[in-house]
Amino acid sequence: MTNEEYKKYTERHAPRSPVGKNLLWAFLIGGLICCLGQFLMNLYLSLGLDEESAATAESISLVFLGALLTGLGLYDTIAKRAGAGTLVPITGFANSVVAPALEFKTEGFITGTAVKMFSIAGPVIVFGISASVVYGLILCLIG
Repeated sequence: MTNEEYKKYTERHAPRSPVGKNLLWAFLIGGLICCLGQFLMNLYLSLGLDEESAATAESISLVFLGALLTGLGLYDTIAKRAGAGTLVPITGFANSVVAPALEFKTEGFITGTAVKMFSIAGPVIVFGISASVVYGLILCLIG
């Protein structure tokens, strides 16, 4: 069987993905996460925090909730239904740090948890910091 024949064979036998349904779930769950973030922002502002402190508290709360739901095994259940709707917000970042740490905790604190914790999120952190340094240098040179 050639590669082209195999490709046609797999296309005929692979289950169809319900794209519309998947998009709707991603939109709804991602939107709910964003609404929760806005609710937390409004809550912290009403408690007397200034806007910058409220935004910081909101981010910390969302990271905590994402990590907690991952630790309880609920985030993966939500992500199976919502797909990318759970990956894009800050809660997805928390999940990408906590999930590998939990998966490899049996290998020990250093060689398991600490090493694997940033296996997914590490490149995001490195490239984010690198990009911010480059953009900062450009801004310094321009203005």
